[in-house]
Amino acid sequence: MRCIVWFRGKDLRISDHAPLDYALKRGETIPLFVLDPYFFAPERACKLPHRMQFLLDSLRALAANIDALGSQLLMVSGRSIDIIPRLVDRLRADRVVAQRWVEPFGRERDARIAKKLGDRFKLFEGETLIPPGTLRTQNGNSYNVFSPFARKFRSTAEIGRAIPKPKSLPPIPADVDLPTTPIPSCDTLGLAANPALLIGGERAALGRLKRFSESSAFNYANNRNRMDIDGTSRLSSDLKFGTISIRRVWHTITAALGDADSGQSFLNELIWREFTHSTLWDNPDLLNRPFREEFSRFPWQYDDRSWQAWVNGKTGYPLVDAAARQLTGEGFVHNRARMVSASFLTKHLLIDYRLGEAHYMKYLTDGDWAQNNAGWQWSAGCGCDAQPYFRIFNPVTQGKKFDPNGDYVRRWVPELSQLPPNAIHAPWEFPEEGLQKFGVVLGTTYPYPIVEHKFARQRFLDLATSVLRTR
Repeated sequence: MRCIVWFRGKDLRISDHAPLDYALKRGETIPLFVLDPYFFAPERACKLPHRMQFLLDSLRALAANIDALGSQLLMVSGRSIDIIPRLVDRLRADRVVAQRWVEPFGRERDARIAKKLGDRFKLFEGETLIPPGTLRTQNGNSYNVFSPFARKFRSTAEIGRAIPKPKSLPPIPADVDLPTTPIPSCDTLGLAANPALLIGGERAALGRLKRFSESSAFNYANNRNRMDIDGTSRLSSDLKFGTISIRRVWHTITAALGDADSGQSFLNELIWREFTHSTLWDNPDLLNRPFREEFSRFPWQYDDRSWQAWVNGKTGYPLVDAAARQLTGEGFVHNRARMVSASFLTKHLLIDYRLGEAHYMKYLTDGDWAQNNAGWQWSAGCGCDAQPYFRIFNPVTQGKKFDPNGDYVRRWVPELSQLPPNAIHAPWEFPEEGLQKFGVVLGTTYPYPIVEHKFARQRFLDLATSVLRTR
């Protein structure tokens, strides 16, 4: 049997790769990647600069790994829905194998290709630990609340062992004559490379997992919310692009930490990821609408001054501003800072969560449609198992609790770097002459808060209560 192994941007590895394993066990194997203009046209690539840089890194690493094992990653340009069926005929392939996607546009793409190829197109799981949409309540319904989903997952999910890395790959069949396109660079796509981003690729991912599992994982439960401490795995981009498999991460952390609180806390985050993917699978229109239907009536307001202040890190709330600058600076935002930032945009400024969601998707290296959407809807109070609408993060108290010395703020808001810990999260509460000693002049070197917390909190509560009580 001759199989095309279609690598598709969420499975950029050679270990624990089910489609590749399937093909290798059946004979001739043709590794392929399609440079689809949906992502790779310069006008599209500029809308995801950090993800594209990580993707290009990972593609180069994948090509090198395949080459080192004796084969070649063929690169072709064009629309996948056109290219794949044509290549099946041209290369006389018996089957195309690939990893399934959760997102609705990926599912539509696959449905169109399956309509042309029939049983010659075979999809495998691998993006998640269990197939999305398969975990059901006793009544056969999808779960809308995370806690019972997590309990059912832990009691029923069977997570297989990771497939070992192949020792070698067969060379491309001699009769395959397919011109291959060079892997683009940031320059050719019109992107300015950001040196602050994590490096993509399978080796880099395995290195991050090893370092985490041997060090900070043991204190994860205590440190995961601390923005000033390197206490998280930083594997989110690797899981998004599949430079490492989710089940390898699961088994590695399980082996390292067992039943320890930190291990279970980290595994719970992986189960949350399962929950978000399953929710999107069952509700593919969630990328366009709030999960809670009543929030479709919420009177979101748009004020360009407020929006620009939030985007550029000039709201006058140091923690919110640090999150904004970290996003554009290194394509990542600490999860606690993400929640505070999203809550501030939606509940303090009354700006539609979908604008913030799109802004994050543009700059996040780990920008995952299911997780980003779920996080924003959770923060806005309109999502599946969302935080209650009446819970509104106070950026000052969040900063004092999870960045107690102000080191996170100092890194990303350097104009406040000289302030002492008791002033850095609310400089407007500090005496003016005291601020000036540290080089801070509110309204000049750093803005006053654009909205007062108590006022904004009550304004949102009044609006939300009115809308949610309307039938």
